[in-house]
Amino acid sequence: MNYQLLDSGHLRKLEQVGPYRLIRPALNAFWGPSLPASEWEAADAVFTRDSSGGGKWSFRNRLPEAWFAEWGGFELKMKPTGFGHLGFFAEQYRNWDFFRSPESGLGEGTKALNLFAYSGVGSMAMAQAGASVCHLDASRGMIEWGQENMARNPQVPDAIRWIADDVNKFTMREVRRGNKYNLIALDPPTFGRGSNGQVWKIEDDLPKLLARCNELRDRSRPFTVVLSCHSPGFSILVLERLAEAAFGRGGEFESFEMTVPESTGRELPAGISVRCRVK
Repeated sequence: MNYQLLDSGHLRKLEQVGPYRLIRPALNAFWGPSLPASEWEAADAVFTRDSSGGGKWSFRNRLPEAWFAEWGGFELKMKPTGFGHLGFFAEQYRNWDFFRSPESGLGEGTKALNLFAYSGVGSMAMAQAGASVCHLDASRGMIEWGQENMARNPQVPDAIRWIADDVNKFTMREVRRGNKYNLIALDPPTFGRGSNGQVWKIEDDLPKLLARCNELRDRSRPFTVVLSCHSPGFSILVLERLAEAAFGRGGEFESFEMTVPESTGRELPAGISVRCRVK
């Protein structure tokens, strides 16, 4: 069964996640819901945020610990986490489609690096394009989650190297090794900790990381960076300027607000994405 965003409003979203219906926060859904209250009342579980920034699940019906549903051309493991996440970000589907398209520049003989790569969906799309993929996430648990997703999608070539490490430490080593990539994707958090407790702050670390990505770019052919973000204050213009500072002016940009389509015909905004093509 598929994932589907059914409705949104009053700072919440109603989702059909395979056989189960969930309500989770949507902190920019300032409008009212389109569907009747009875559709929302049929939800199996609700995640509610608390003042500390965390939250908790309330289960109206018994759910399994995890299950699988389809989205973006993949069968994905779904699991309600303590942060209110399910194990994938639905708004990334346009970037997954891009990775699989000729416009990405990926194909046989190319190399892609996926940073903050989470549960592996973007990496699988890169591998489908024919690239050799390096998938990096600081969480060993997310690496294992990504490998579970990979096992459920036999159409994806076995061309992904799974690495649990701190993004700054790893990219520094890659620069020293002289490794080069044709496409680098990154979806940095506002704040995070590396595999050994290293602190990540986007306002301090993202410009330096992008500079290292420029050192990792294969200059023998066109290079693409795909940068997505959910952090307050980091607008499309901000990300474009950071990319220009790292890769130089003259890059071709395709920038957009990431959204998730609703069954109502509306779109729910969920972050921004900037693609920069450097020749």
